[in-house]
Amino acid sequence: MSYETLTFSVTENIATITLNRPDAMNAMSPLMAKELHQVALAVDERVDVRAVILTGAGKMFCAGGDLSAFAAAGEGARRLIMEMTGELHMALSRLARNPAPVIAAVNGTAAGAGFSLVMAADLAVGSSKAVFTMAYTNAGLSPDGSSTYYMPRKIGDRRSRELMLTNRVLNAQEALDWGVVNSVVEPEELMAAAHKLAAKIASGPTQAFGQVKALLDGSFDHSLETQMELEARAIAGLVNTPDGQEGLHAFLGKRKPEFKGI
Repeated sequence: MSYETLTFSVTENIATITLNRPDAMNAMSPLMAKELHQVALAVDERVDVRAVILTGAGKMFCAGGDLSAFAAAGEGARRLIMEMTGELHMALSRLARNPAPVIAAVNGTAAGAGFSLVMAADLAVGSSKAVFTMAYTNAGLSPDGSSTYYMPRKIGDRRSRELMLTNRVLNAQEALDWGVVNSVVEPEELMAAAHKLAAKIASGPTQAFGQVKALLDGSFDHSLETQMELEARAIAGLVNTPDGQEGLHAFLGKRKPEFKGI
C-alpha cells in the first residue's frame, strides 16, 4: 500500500515509518494522522514485525500540527481536530499495545506533536542537531498525542509542566540529560544507530518485550499488590512460550538464546 504523507517498509523484522512531508516540515496533517493509523494497523497485522523505527524525512523530525489546516477549516476546526486526534491517538494506542518496541530516530526538530511522538516511543535516539519543544501553548492550544500521559511518567511532573507551560527549547544534550532521549549521535550516524538498536531488539523475546511495555505503561495506575499480581501473571504466562523455554534452556546451557518472537 502506498501513502502520501509517509513511507512504510519492513526489512529483517524491523518496520520503518518515515514521516514524509519535508517541504511542510513533516507537520502532522489530518491525512498524516490517518495514514499513521493505517500503518499502525499494518504493524499490528504483521507477526514478522519485532521492532519499529519512527523517523522523519529531510531536516526535521516533525514540527508539530499543521496549523494552516486548522486555520483553513474555519468554524469546522473543532471537528477537524477531533477527527485528526482520533486517528493519531488510535495509531499511538495500537503501537503501544503491540509487543514490538518503538524507537524514535529524531533527525531534527521535534515540536508539538513531534515531541509527543518522541515521548510515546519506547526508546529514542537523537541527532546532535535535534531540538525539542512542546510549542502548543505558543499557539494558544493544549498538548495532544499522548504527551500528557507519557511525559510525566518518563521525565517527571515538574519538568513536564515547565516544557508545556513555558515552551522551553531543549537541545540534544539537554534532552539526553532530562531523559527525553536515550542517546545522542552525530547526524550522519543516526539511522545506523537506530537500526543497530532495532536489530538487537528484533532478535529478542518480542512477547516478553510486549509485557514489559504493558507493565510499565500501567504502573502508575495500580496499587503495589495489583502491579505485583500483573507481574506474576505476565512472567507465568511467558515461561511456557517457545521463547520462554528457549531462554531458560539457553541460560542453563550457557549458550546464546535464539528467540523467534513467539
